[in-house]
Amino acid sequence: MTKARQDLGLLGERIAARWLMRDGWQVVAHRFRVGHRDIDLIMRREHVVAFVEVKARRSERFGSPVEAVHYRKRRELVRSARVWVDRHGADTLWYRFDVVGVLLVGHTVRVRHVPNAFGLS
Repeated sequence: MTKARQDLGLLGERIAARWLMRDGWQVVAHRFRVGHRDIDLIMRREHVVAFVEVKARRSERFGSPVEAVHYRKRRELVRSARVWVDRHGADTLWYRFDVVGVLLVGHTVRVRHVPNAFGLS
């Protein structure tokens, strides 16, 4: 991965975290790593924990950022989330998977948050 792509990803994660915090979410973890996999953001609001995949793009030439979260990535997120729940979870919490797409075109930023984007399948 190039430095420019890494920088875009980090910027997208910062934008997504701020977006969610304005909606009452708190950052529990950023880039939680399990082996070679990671979860971009783990957020909590009241009794709900959201495992958030963030996709940032500079154009929609190859589709929207949200569409880029394919089956394989979802499967990796589920596996990593299970590890987090085993280590830090509680029976009183609800868990879900969200996707946040960040589109950066020039000086314009568009954010699309998809709560409950997918399940444990």
